[in-house]
Amino acid sequence: MGTDRPSWRPDRGRGWRPHGLAMLLMSELLLQCVSGYLSSHAGHESPYPRGGPSGPAITSPGVPAAASARPKDEESYAAKCPSGGACSRLPASCISCQYHHNCTYGKPASFTCKPKRGVHCLAESGQPQANFSLSVPCQFCWQLDPSQYTCSNSTDCMTVSCPRRRYNATCEVHDHVHCLGRRGFHKRLFCNWTGGYKWSTALALSITLGGFGADRFYLGQWREGLGKLFSFGGLGIWTLIDVLLIGVGYVGPADGSLYI
Repeated sequence: MGTDRPSWRPDRGRGWRPHGLAMLLMSELLLQCVSGYLSSHAGHESPYPRGGPSGPAITSPGVPAAASARPKDEESYAAKCPSGGACSRLPASCISCQYHHNCTYGKPASFTCKPKRGVHCLAESGQPQANFSLSVPCQFCWQLDPSQYTCSNSTDCMTVSCPRRRYNATCEVHDHVHCLGRRGFHKRLFCNWTGGYKWSTALALSITLGGFGADRFYLGQWREGLGKLFSFGGLGIWTLIDVLLIGVGYVGPADGSLYI
């Protein structure tokens, strides 16, 4: 009886075999997942240079660093900003001023200004000056006289209409004019462009050759001109009416422009 072996030991060994196979399969599956993840990210580089997002930037030996490069805005104004002259005579685009709005409209106000980077100017004594005082009228740029700024012109609106039509114009202040606010602004202006037609020429043609439609042909109104030509000026009535309408400026060029 002491030599008998228990019969359950072989059964226990056979029971561990399925568990071992399952663990082996799970380990192989895990290794495949890890290797697939690493291979999928091997071709992607980090968006940041080595050292993390806060690490030093890497620059090419042939390209200067950003700190030593000349800004584009400096190149745009440095070419038209004279150096070595009086600071008070510098154009407005060449200086930076600390404007304030606690001034009386229309009255001169004093502001502290300095030339922009790369621009050198002199004081009245002839010494280089970094900061200077500038007297500027207390008014915004869009409140200036129309002679002090230039606006874009529109050739798409009719100048002869009732009521008069307006268009949205983009205006820019002249360089030598100083004002508060932005130097570029938008303004609604009346349609005031011209195509080169003369009022005196149109009136003279209407009086002399109006019966043949010469005035309408000159203004670019071909249909009306043909109508007057074949009707002999509407037997004179149309001719008299056109003389009055052109004389008061009611009939203008066909393109909608103003007389010169």
